[in-house]
Amino acid sequence: MQEKDRLFFQQKGSVLAGAGKPGTQDAGTAIRICDVEKYYGNGSHVTKAVDRVSFTVRQGEFIGVMGASGSGKTTLLNLLSTIDTVTAGHIYYTLSDSGSCPPARRAFNTGCPEGYTLSDSGSCPSARRAFDTGCPNSEVDITELSEDRLSDFRKNNLGFVFQEYNLLDTLTLEENIMLAMTLRRQKKEEIQKRCTELLELLGIADVKAQFPYQVSGGQKQRCACARALANRPRLLLADEPTGALDSHSAQTLLETFTEMNEKLKATIFMVTHDAFSASYCGRILFLKDGKIFHELVRGEKTRREFLNEILDVLSLTGGEFSHAE
Repeated sequence: MQEKDRLFFQQKGSVLAGAGKPGTQDAGTAIRICDVEKYYGNGSHVTKAVDRVSFTVRQGEFIGVMGASGSGKTTLLNLLSTIDTVTAGHIYYTLSDSGSCPPARRAFNTGCPEGYTLSDSGSCPSARRAFDTGCPNSEVDITELSEDRLSDFRKNNLGFVFQEYNLLDTLTLEENIMLAMTLRRQKKEEIQKRCTELLELLGIADVKAQFPYQVSGGQKQRCACARALANRPRLLLADEPTGALDSHSAQTLLETFTEMNEKLKATIFMVTHDAFSASYCGRILFLKDGKIFHELVRGEKTRREFLNEILDVLSLTGGEFSHAE
């Protein structure tokens, strides 16, 4: 980084995102990413897509990741979502933020090697039992889970919003939302109640009987959001969610994300190249060459003020400006 760029960031008061090392979980932490690396290729042809990245995500936070194409932002999202695996490092998810857990305490008190960093393998029945029951105040290192455990973890803890919606055209909007809960074998009454709540919250109750090809792109994306929230995930992951929308639909979706974050306390991790979309976040991490080099926190700033700060950073990093107006 050139000296003038470094001085700019110092004037902005940026503190690069950091994460505690294993064993330093803070109250309210939802995810800890510790020295994560992802390399592709071998020998002299190695690409460092993610290069020793560390940061934390707090419960109820709306966090965005920005960077130019090839910066590693989508790779990072894929690592958090268990779609891809790390080359090195650890990703810890906190299963709950309150309460007590006898199996985990027993594991800790007896010197179990897993301790509070719970695992689905090894020699500690108490830690395995704490993991299986979703014990409060426990952490799961997803980099050490088997494929079967990863599948269960993904199903029980993560929600996804994709750029292309990924709705089933043969199901109505209501049925698309219900399907996510049906796969978890929930009771019919509970499924209907939850579905109705989400349809009303996201403003698509009046088109619930329509098929995806009969509604607008914005309505399809809101249905995708409802489906992602159906099972009350610990983390909602959004990969360029406004990429296929016009500016009006994009703004409506981002306002929906804000409402989900504020009213439902949803923890949202969004990857975007769009400054306008990023301005809705509470915190933004900027990636360059696979590394976090800058962080912005909105705090008490207006969205317009925050947008201007984002544009200032992008002007120095080669980022993109779509929808900035």
